[in-house]
Amino acid sequence: MIPIRDNVPRVTVPVAVIAVIVINVAAFLYGHSLDPRSMVEFFHLHGVVPARFFEPQWAAWAGYPQTMGWPMLSYMFLHGGWLHIIFNMWMLWIFGDNIEDVTGHVGFVIFYLTCGLAAVGMHMAFEQTSHIPVIGASGAVAGVMGAYIVLYPHGRVLTLVPLFFIPLFFRFPSWIFLGIWFLSQVFSGVASRSTGAHEVAWWAHVGGFAAGVLLISLFRRRGHCKYCYNPETKDYDPEGDVPENRS
Repeated sequence: MIPIRDNVPRVTVPVAVIAVIVINVAAFLYGHSLDPRSMVEFFHLHGVVPARFFEPQWAAWAGYPQTMGWPMLSYMFLHGGWLHIIFNMWMLWIFGDNIEDVTGHVGFVIFYLTCGLAAVGMHMAFEQTSHIPVIGASGAVAGVMGAYIVLYPHGRVLTLVPLFFIPLFFRFPSWIFLGIWFLSQVFSGVASRSTGAHEVAWWAHVGGFAAGVLLISLFRRRGHCKYCYNPETKDYDPEGDVPENRS
């Protein structure tokens, strides 16, 4: 399922979301301007290699420099390929602006980074001996999605569902779209544990999403959630005359 747009209007210009996207694109272009060997070294140095932190003797033998933990932040601005960065940034663009409305610009950045930290923490808890670098904004973006399902459960997401070569479009309530996405990450994480396949950091996605669900109440500014759904007053009803999203 590929989200096209949601129908929750934004209130302010998503300055923080745009800044995060620009930084991600700049880091991606820089990383992929390197020769293959240098790019691998770049990912190992600035991505999160769990064994680097849990097996210090191995890390010293492998030549990793001492770190104060900065890869825990830098990893979420690196991507391995075009589809990787395009999908992550597209999801951030669709869902992030409405979260920034609620948290404010600075609050969004802190919230985003915190979710990214929770995501990589979850991954490391399951993959302590992994020598594979974790890179990508997926965990932090998953946190944004977790916050969205809490604040806008009755928003609707126009979704492309390709059936072989036939493009089908559906409008799913956000709680269904995001719920299906979350469950798919959980099932994929369980499957990867049983099969030993670890190409994707599924548990980072789960950890980021859970962090977003739990933390958004702390970052939410009261009185700034204009289109949040209130089940008692029905302040926002996507079936009503709410204009199509500007995401």
